[in-house]
Amino acid sequence: MKPLDKRLLKYAGAARAFLFTGALLGLALTILVVAFCFLLSQIVVRAIAGDSLDSLMPMLAGLAGVIVLRSIVTWLLDWTSARAGAVVKSQLRRRLLSAIAALGPGWLSRRNATGVATVAGTGLDSLDSYFSRYLPQLILTVIATPIIVLVILFSDLPSGISVLVTLPIIPVFMVLIGWATQTMQRRQWDSLQRLSTGFLDVVGGLATLKLFGRQHRQAARITSITEGYRRETMSVLRVSFLSGFALELAASLAVALVAVSVGIRLIDGSLGLSVGLFVLLLAPEAFLPLRGVGTQFHNAAEGVAASEHVFEILDEAERMPALAPPAAGSPGRDVPTGRLQPAGRLILHDVGVEYAGVPAVSGFTGSFAAGSLSVITGASGAGKSSLIAAMLGFVSHSGLIALDSVPVAAAGGSGTDWVAWTGQRPGLVSGTVLENITLGSGVVDRSLAIRALALASAAEIELDLPLGAAGSGLSGGQAQRIGIARAVYRSLARGCPVIILDEPTSALDSATESSVIDGLKELVRTGRIVILVSHRPGVIAAADARLTVNAPIGVGI
Repeated sequence: MKPLDKRLLKYAGAARAFLFTGALLGLALTILVVAFCFLLSQIVVRAIAGDSLDSLMPMLAGLAGVIVLRSIVTWLLDWTSARAGAVVKSQLRRRLLSAIAALGPGWLSRRNATGVATVAGTGLDSLDSYFSRYLPQLILTVIATPIIVLVILFSDLPSGISVLVTLPIIPVFMVLIGWATQTMQRRQWDSLQRLSTGFLDVVGGLATLKLFGRQHRQAARITSITEGYRRETMSVLRVSFLSGFALELAASLAVALVAVSVGIRLIDGSLGLSVGLFVLLLAPEAFLPLRGVGTQFHNAAEGVAASEHVFEILDEAERMPALAPPAAGSPGRDVPTGRLQPAGRLILHDVGVEYAGVPAVSGFTGSFAAGSLSVITGASGAGKSSLIAAMLGFVSHSGLIALDSVPVAAAGGSGTDWVAWTGQRPGLVSGTVLENITLGSGVVDRSLAIRALALASAAEIELDLPLGAAGSGLSGGQAQRIGIARAVYRSLARGCPVIILDEPTSALDSATESSVIDGLKELVRTGRIVILVSHRPGVIAAADARLTVNAPIGVGI
């Protein structure tokens, strides 16, 4: 684990600003430490020599001023580091969310979504300790320790040599302890992700578990994972306390060697009291930043481990090819109702999709004409959803996907303005039905939303009906029709020439399905390309064209 990952400076500008500010504050703090030790040693020596209080007053006032300034600079360093931690977390979180959006649902479907959420939430929050405790000590180690060692060498060469010889002991201990801690910290982080994933799975499937009487077994499983996380956490804490003791012992012995050397030379008269006392006061300060780095290493380890996952995601998003720039005047704004972007044919030529080298779709060729209702069929696992994901740009693909001979990445200006879509799960969010239907629209048009509901055979659903998380409050069929209405609204509002619906009627009865198909045929008559993925006989019978996707050779269905 690197003390400071260069990618942190790359992805979070606030980290660079903090390092600069922290370096200035660290330099000021170091100067104040040296001044404090010098003034204190001089006051003690002069007081022993019999100087009056009046003669010592200027130095006492200077010492008081140094103490006040040292407190202020220490507070500023703490405040700056806490603020930098908050800003860096915000910057990384924004970039992470943007990277996840850029990588798309296809990428996320192959990852542990709960793990990604844990990294974006709890993981990044643990950077607080890294910035407020670990990084300031690291800055002081780079700035304060060399300066203090040079001052000791200049003041008393033998003491300086003793510090130089004993100082590397602490980094050696830190490296050895760090290797052990890194392994334990990764195990602890993995346990936390398993716990988060397991708990989410139990909550999501609680109704099924309750029905089959298996909820108690899952409770025992969560208890077991929690106990494992507790053990890993206690192991990390155990190593943390032991390493803290080892570092304190090493630093104390090193300072003791300096003290013995100074004491012997004070007795034989080869060293003056003012120099000896100054060196004794300054020697612990040379070891203090290194001790702080070692002590705070464990507090920062979880945040650093989480940030590595964040950097991996950001690096992967950076390696993605950039989308074509938006065309002038078109990106993302709703166009007037009925203003359809003209399209003649959506063409797919030799399209292939692979996941980790395993083909999901291979060599698919077909086309969809404007003013037609087309259905894509195929056995379960043949790659229908992967084909749709390729058309939407959610996964990388080979071959050509073009709208009127223009690759779809550039067809709509901003990459997806050419298409309206709803998936197998409607993806509803907390809010009203109107907010769900007009999701992503710059302008909310109630009359257009009412029309979209009617075309989706959901006119009986009130626009102002509040929905809970994931659309709770609706039946499965109602949620599915709200998803269809959302796609219809987008097509009407933005003039999208293509509408793609993945298993849109799987939760509907035959009569409602027939009504939905009638609504979609109204859109077909406006010149749109409507594509359905379905196994339902009623949908297949109503389609103007049917394309079948076959599983790639060698891939099981």
